Amino acid sequence: MAVIGIGVDAVDITRFRGVLSRRPHIVQRLFTADELEYAHRSSDPTQRLAARFAAKEAALKALGAGIGAAPFTDIEVVRGEDGAPELSLHGQATVLAASKGAAKWHLSLTHTSDLAVASTVLEGFSTEGSTEGSTQSRATGGRATEEMGGKR
Repeated sequence: MAVIGIGVDAVDITRFRGVLSRRPHIVQRLFTADELEYAHRSSDPTQRLAARFAAKEAALKALGAGIGAAPFTDIEVVRGEDGAPELSLHGQATVLAASKGAAKWHLSLTHTSDLAVASTVLEGFSTEGSTEGSTQSRATGGRATEEMGGKR
Protein backbone atom coordinates (compact mmCIF):
# COMPACT_ATOMS: atom_id res chain seq x y z
CA MET A 1 0.00 0.00 0.00
CA ALA A 2 1.01 3.58 -0.57
CA VAL A 3 -0.25 6.97 0.55
CA ILE A 4 -2.75 8.02 -2.09
CA GLY A 5 -4.13 11.13 -0.41
CA ILE A 6 -3.62 13.60 2.39
CA GLY A 7 -6.16 16.13 3.62
CA VAL A 8 -6.25 18.79 6.29
CA ASP A 9 -8.92 21.28 7.25
CA ALA A 10 -9.34 23.89 9.98
CA VAL A 11 -12.61 25.39 11.19
CA ASP A 12 -12.93 28.68 13.08
CA ILE A 13 -15.28 27.70 15.91
CA THR A 14 -16.75 31.19 16.42
CA ARG A 15 -17.59 31.42 12.72
CA PHE A 16 -18.99 27.86 12.70
CA ARG A 17 -21.11 28.64 15.78
CA GLY A 18 -22.55 31.61 13.86
CA VAL A 19 -23.45 29.44 10.87
CA LEU A 20 -25.19 26.92 13.13
CA SER A 21 -27.05 29.72 14.90
CA ARG A 22 -28.26 31.31 11.65
CA ARG A 23 -29.07 27.98 9.97
CA PRO A 24 -29.88 25.46 12.73
CA HIS A 25 -31.30 22.87 10.31
CA ILE A 26 -27.96 22.60 8.47
CA VAL A 27 -26.81 20.08 11.08
CA GLN A 28 -29.14 17.50 9.48
CA ARG A 29 -27.23 17.87 6.18
CA LEU A 30 -23.79 17.79 7.79
CA PHE A 31 -23.93 15.22 10.60
CA THR A 32 -25.34 11.79 11.35
CA ALA A 33 -27.61 11.21 14.34
CA ASP A 34 -24.75 9.47 16.18
CA GLU A 35 -22.39 12.41 15.56
CA LEU A 36 -25.00 14.85 16.88
CA GLU A 37 -25.67 12.69 19.94
CA TYR A 38 -21.94 12.46 20.71
CA ALA A 39 -21.43 16.21 20.27
CA HIS A 40 -24.31 17.06 22.58
CA ARG A 41 -22.72 15.11 25.44
CA SER A 42 -20.29 18.03 25.71
CA SER A 43 -20.93 21.35 27.42
CA ASP A 44 -19.97 22.96 24.06
CA PRO A 45 -21.18 20.72 21.22
CA THR A 46 -19.97 23.22 18.61
CA GLN A 47 -16.32 22.29 19.25
CA ARG A 48 -17.02 18.61 18.56
CA LEU A 49 -19.18 19.40 15.54
CA ALA A 50 -16.54 21.72 14.09
CA ALA A 51 -13.90 18.98 14.45
CA ARG A 52 -16.17 16.49 12.70
CA PHE A 53 -16.91 18.95 9.91
CA ALA A 54 -13.16 19.51 9.49
CA ALA A 55 -12.68 15.72 9.27
CA LYS A 56 -15.28 15.42 6.51
CA GLU A 57 -13.61 18.21 4.52
CA ALA A 58 -10.17 16.68 5.07
CA ALA A 59 -11.44 13.27 3.89
CA LEU A 60 -12.82 14.80 0.68
CA LYS A 61 -9.47 16.52 0.11
CA ALA A 62 -7.60 13.24 0.62
CA LEU A 63 -9.89 11.71 -2.00
CA GLY A 64 -9.06 14.55 -4.39
CA ALA A 65 -12.73 15.54 -4.41
CA GLY A 66 -14.54 18.72 -3.56
CA ILE A 67 -17.67 19.61 -1.67
CA GLY A 68 -20.62 17.85 -3.23
CA ALA A 69 -18.70 14.74 -4.32
CA ALA A 70 -20.56 12.88 -1.56
CA PRO A 71 -23.09 13.96 1.05
CA PHE A 72 -21.44 15.00 4.32
CA THR A 73 -23.53 12.41 6.17
CA ASP A 74 -21.85 9.70 4.03
CA ILE A 75 -18.59 10.56 5.83
CA GLU A 76 -19.00 9.81 9.51
CA VAL A 77 -16.61 10.23 12.42
CA VAL A 78 -17.05 7.32 14.82
CA ARG A 79 -15.15 6.22 17.89
CA GLY A 80 -13.10 3.04 17.68
CA GLU A 81 -12.96 0.41 20.37
CA ASP A 82 -10.08 2.30 21.97
CA GLY A 83 -12.02 5.59 21.86
CA ALA A 84 -9.96 7.12 19.06
CA PRO A 85 -11.87 8.81 16.24
CA GLU A 86 -12.10 6.90 12.96
CA LEU A 87 -13.78 7.49 9.63
CA SER A 88 -16.70 5.36 8.52
CA LEU A 89 -17.86 5.87 4.93
CA HIS A 90 -21.30 5.14 3.54
CA GLY A 91 -23.10 5.42 0.20
CA GLN A 92 -21.49 7.71 -2.36
CA ALA A 93 -18.41 8.25 -0.18
CA THR A 94 -17.73 4.49 -0.21
CA VAL A 95 -18.07 4.40 -4.00
CA LEU A 96 -15.75 7.40 -4.38
CA ALA A 97 -13.15 5.86 -2.03
CA ALA A 98 -13.28 2.55 -3.91
CA SER A 99 -12.74 4.34 -7.22
CA LYS A 100 -9.54 5.85 -5.78
CA GLY A 101 -8.26 2.49 -4.49
CA ALA A 102 -8.74 3.42 -0.81
CA ALA A 103 -7.87 0.78 1.75
CA LYS A 104 -7.02 2.47 5.07
CA TRP A 105 -7.72 5.85 6.66
CA HIS A 106 -5.79 7.62 9.38
CA LEU A 107 -7.55 10.47 11.19
CA SER A 108 -6.34 13.00 13.72
CA LEU A 109 -8.63 15.58 15.35
CA THR A 110 -7.96 18.33 17.86
CA HIS A 111 -9.58 21.56 18.98
CA THR A 112 -9.16 24.55 21.19
CA SER A 113 -11.93 26.94 22.17
CA ASP A 114 -11.20 28.85 18.94
CA LEU A 115 -10.09 26.33 16.33
CA ALA A 116 -10.87 22.76 15.20
CA VAL A 117 -8.42 20.91 12.94
CA ALA A 118 -8.56 17.53 11.23
CA SER A 119 -5.89 15.70 9.31
CA THR A 120 -6.41 12.59 7.18
CA VAL A 121 -4.04 10.25 5.43
CA LEU A 122 -5.44 7.76 2.94
CA GLU A 123 -3.55 4.59 2.07
CA GLY A 124 -4.47 2.37 -0.81
CA PHE A 125 -3.63 0.96 -4.18
CA SER A 126 -3.31 2.86 -7.42
CA THR A 127 -6.29 2.29 -9.70
CA GLU A 128 -4.54 3.63 -12.80
CA GLY A 129 -4.25 0.94 -15.45
CA SER A 130 -6.00 -1.57 -13.23
CA THR A 131 -9.56 -2.55 -12.49
CA GLU A 132 -8.53 -3.90 -9.13
CA GLY A 133 -8.78 -1.83 -6.01
CA SER A 134 -9.28 -2.45 -2.36
CA THR A 135 -11.66 -0.53 -0.19
CA GLN A 136 -12.47 -0.56 3.45
CA SER A 137 -15.38 1.56 4.53
CA ARG A 138 -14.33 1.77 8.17
CA ALA A 139 -11.00 3.36 8.96
CA THR A 140 -8.47 1.41 10.95
CA GLY A 141 -5.24 2.25 12.63
CA GLY A 142 -5.65 6.03 12.99
CA ARG A 143 -5.11 7.82 16.24
CA ALA A 144 -6.26 11.21 17.32
CA THR A 145 -6.23 13.66 20.12
CA GLU A 146 -9.82 14.29 21.17
CA GLU A 147 -10.84 16.96 18.65
CA MET A 148 -9.35 19.86 16.71
CA GLY A 149 -10.66 23.23 15.76
CA GLY A 150 -9.85 25.07 12.59
CA LYS A 151 -10.59 27.72 10.06
CA ARG A 152 -11.78 27.13 6.52
